[in-house]
Amino acid sequence: MQEFFLHYIWQYQKITSLSLKTVQGESLQVLNPGYYHKEDGPDFFNARLIIGNQKWAGNVEIHLKSSDWYHHRHEINKKYDNVILHVVWEHDIAVFRPDNSKIPVLVLKEYVPESIVLGYQQLIAEKNWIPCEKQLLSVDPVFWIKWKERLFFERLERKVKPIQNLLKENKNDWEATLFCCLAKGFGLNTNGEAFYQIARNIPFNAVRKERFEEGNLVALFFGMGGLLEEHKQDRYFRNLKKKWFDLKEKYSLTPVIGIPLQFYKLRPDNFPTIRLAQLAQLYHKRADLFDLVMKRNTLPSLYEVFDVEMPEYWQTHYLFDKVSVKTKRVKKMSASFKGLLFVNVILPLRFLYARYFGNDVVEELSDMVKEIVSEKNSITDCFKKLGVTVENAFDSQALLQLKKEYCDSKKCLHCDIGLKLLG
Repeated sequence: MQEFFLHYIWQYQKITSLSLKTVQGESLQVLNPGYYHKEDGPDFFNARLIIGNQKWAGNVEIHLKSSDWYHHRHEINKKYDNVILHVVWEHDIAVFRPDNSKIPVLVLKEYVPESIVLGYQQLIAEKNWIPCEKQLLSVDPVFWIKWKERLFFERLERKVKPIQNLLKENKNDWEATLFCCLAKGFGLNTNGEAFYQIARNIPFNAVRKERFEEGNLVALFFGMGGLLEEHKQDRYFRNLKKKWFDLKEKYSLTPVIGIPLQFYKLRPDNFPTIRLAQLAQLYHKRADLFDLVMKRNTLPSLYEVFDVEMPEYWQTHYLFDKVSVKTKRVKKMSASFKGLLFVNVILPLRFLYARYFGNDVVEELSDMVKEIVSEKNSITDCFKKLGVTVENAFDSQALLQLKKEYCDSKKCLHCDIGLKLLG
């Protein structure tokens, strides 16, 4: 038995009898179970009950055993002073208020249908990829659409929170915030955190000043990433290194050495050298980058912003000192890479920007996401095998949220699918 199962029973009043009695022998009528509160404090706020002949309004606390009240030290926490009912699975000890009066107790075990308990136990006991995978096809597709919409915006809110904190650190400098977020996006999963630290340690004022000279930006990004520390005969490398020494002195910079850049197991187009060079070229070519990514309202026009050609050197190189191809390759960003940048960087930033200024862009951004091809990964592949529709990035983002935040921790009672299957 788990405590959040008892939360589910109380919230949805999955109780067999209307003739409830407290442990103290008083009749109990639930007018309103209260608001489910997931933060610190009682589990349900503002419940309305009739206990005996007295009408009560206050909070409800739920535990597996009555003694958990003392194990959790609620007796010394003033937030619990106005609890009007203690709901438990097993009653093993009386609990008192500060005025020494007993808190009424309801023992749920006496009133919950056995079928509900067995259904829940079977669901969470499954050793499948997700607990309900054998029952998924029984869920109405219309129900799935509504749940995926909520999941998508839950995941979007998770992406927004760190950007909100970053914006605060940057003293509401939206351009500097975009720069850090884009850097992380350009690094993808492997080098994302390292790129982010590089961007965080470069004063954005330096990017503004040096963007007119593409070589200076490349030197700035490569130097901060520790890619110019070695000795090489390559003329382009030596030129960048000279620029880096000047920039390091000019802006009092120190290379980021905590998270080394990774090349291992990456496709050449994702090498940190290529992605940093593309980021530098983007800021060199797009002086009004922030306005462009905030105001372009169609996906094709937004993707055009990222159509920048690589510097000539990187059209024939992936690494310093080694010509990779004799024929020049422009190495433009692919549509799938732009899609990832939109979903992980531009979408949450635009959502936050609109909220900050009181604008509603939910429908507009949702429509743009639905034009993007779904991410292909093990999670979306498994959902497809189970018969779940994955048509676009909107769907795939929702399902990533479902798997990581609900299925993996078996939060079936917080999941609309789980609640639907339990009836």
